[in-house]
Amino acid sequence: MATGRKIEVELKYQLDAPVTGDGYLAAPELGQFRAAGPVRTVSIEDRYVDSADWALSRAGFAARLRRNGRETTIGLKRQAAPEGGLHRREELEGDADPDVLAAHWAASPARSVVLELCGDAALSELFTIRQVRRIRPLEWGDTTAELSVDEVEVLVDGRTLTRFNELEVELAAGPEEPLQALGEILDSDAGLRRSSRSKLDRAVRAIRKALPTMPEEVQRRWLEAPPELLGRGRRSRAERPDSAAETPDSGDAAPDPAATDSTSPPLERVPTPAKAGPRTLGVLPDDSLPEAARKVIKFHFGKMQAKERGTRTGIDAEDLHDMRVATRRIRAAWRIFDDAFKPAKTRKLRRRLRMVADRLGAVRDLDVLIDGLEAYRQGLDQDQQPGLEPLLTLWRRQRNSARDLLLAELDSGRYAAFLADMTDFLEAGANAAATVASPTLPHRVRDRVPSQIWAAYQAVRAYEPVLPWADVETIHQLRIATKWLRYDLEFFGETLGPDAARLLERVVALQDYLGCLHDADVAAKLARDILVARVGELSRAETDAIGAYLHSRERELARRRRALGPVWRAVTGAPFRRALGRATAAL
Repeated sequence: MATGRKIEVELKYQLDAPVTGDGYLAAPELGQFRAAGPVRTVSIEDRYVDSADWALSRAGFAARLRRNGRETTIGLKRQAAPEGGLHRREELEGDADPDVLAAHWAASPARSVVLELCGDAALSELFTIRQVRRIRPLEWGDTTAELSVDEVEVLVDGRTLTRFNELEVELAAGPEEPLQALGEILDSDAGLRRSSRSKLDRAVRAIRKALPTMPEEVQRRWLEAPPELLGRGRRSRAERPDSAAETPDSGDAAPDPAATDSTSPPLERVPTPAKAGPRTLGVLPDDSLPEAARKVIKFHFGKMQAKERGTRTGIDAEDLHDMRVATRRIRAAWRIFDDAFKPAKTRKLRRRLRMVADRLGAVRDLDVLIDGLEAYRQGLDQDQQPGLEPLLTLWRRQRNSARDLLLAELDSGRYAAFLADMTDFLEAGANAAATVASPTLPHRVRDRVPSQIWAAYQAVRAYEPVLPWADVETIHQLRIATKWLRYDLEFFGETLGPDAARLLERVVALQDYLGCLHDADVAAKLARDILVARVGELSRAETDAIGAYLHSRERELARRRRALGPVWRAVTGAPFRRALGRATAAL
């Protein structure tokens, strides 16, 4: 990348909601400026860092490591009050590697400043700012600029402290006078408010408000921050005796429930990444059903806990997916081993886990929709891509709201109690098991599982006569039946002999295929919903683009229905049945 120093000049406005800025992104002209290209969307993650003694902040610099794909850059900005309504700051940039000391980075002006101020000291993370930025290039004579609408999220230790929205116009090249003229136009919009604060200022303000609820080590770190960072010479909230009476920032979004609920457990309860647990369930043919159930549930409970921190940070969406899968397996185990435990021992645990699973599922389902839409959009011509922005923006906002609810649930006393109760339940062993009425009743894995697996298989094969004419809802029910067969093969696979892995592979392939079919149907319905709900609001280009996406999902649905035969016969054919017979006979 190009490295060096530049002067950043921009207008900044607070938005109550990003929809306020949608009209400016879509407008072909804005005052004397005209749009010079389509809207593009980028996701940005900035980790703000400093040395242990706050050397960069004391020198007036804000330092952030920005991740863009596989590359990371260091950016240093001098903090300064706006002049004449314009934010004007010097910025130094360069390549960086967050895994090594700055002395080993490529040479750049930014690296030179870091080395001069921090020496060989390591840089540690203070907080993270994530933003989804929608950008439209503008031009007027010799002046070019970029108008952006930013949806911003501030996180500390994986905890979302606040969200807010901004509209910015940054000078790209040429004289800045046209930017002043554009500011006069934007000032007349009642939905916009000139902002005197940078994103850094607003993030630090959110941290100051939430500081009393943070872990002690985080509080100690921030109480040592220089006054120029913590509010231009003002003492931090935690130090002020009148902090409870502090007037909230009217421009900030409502804080995350986790930051304000006094009953929420502190962040030090968040588990550190768990060590790798057992790679197998350890179920044996002679295990009683309660013992086999305990092994299955304990295995997946460990996986659920191991993925909690990654789910909170949101850096890798697969952590949330894996945590959701683990909760599903635990819930499935309770159904499959339904009579293995005393009902009173599991009723409350099931109810609490269902809430967590629902919160995880709401976020994951939107992740899948967004990923699918992004992949579809990348295949379009550049001039067609902006038309999908309304749908993409809607799903992202819904995803953010669902994530807020998930984090609030994970920070709640209910969830902390669930973890404790679940641990006690798993340690109770025989005390939680249902009483066997007679020693001659089938109660071991080898006695019960063969007929249970065949019953699950029969439930799948029963769809064979209706499958050629089945509607989408019937196919969805088939997917659920296939899921239960999969769980049986997963939970008891270690007892079923060498054919078990191949059987499970074919069942998983059928379930995944039906899942993709279901996803196409859901995406088509949601695209149709926005076309109906926002008729008259969407532009012709947006209506055409979303309509084309709707038709593409309907075509995908039809294609998958036509091509279902081979993956279906791989599970229902005679070779599968013979292998299933050998597997269950191994018990």
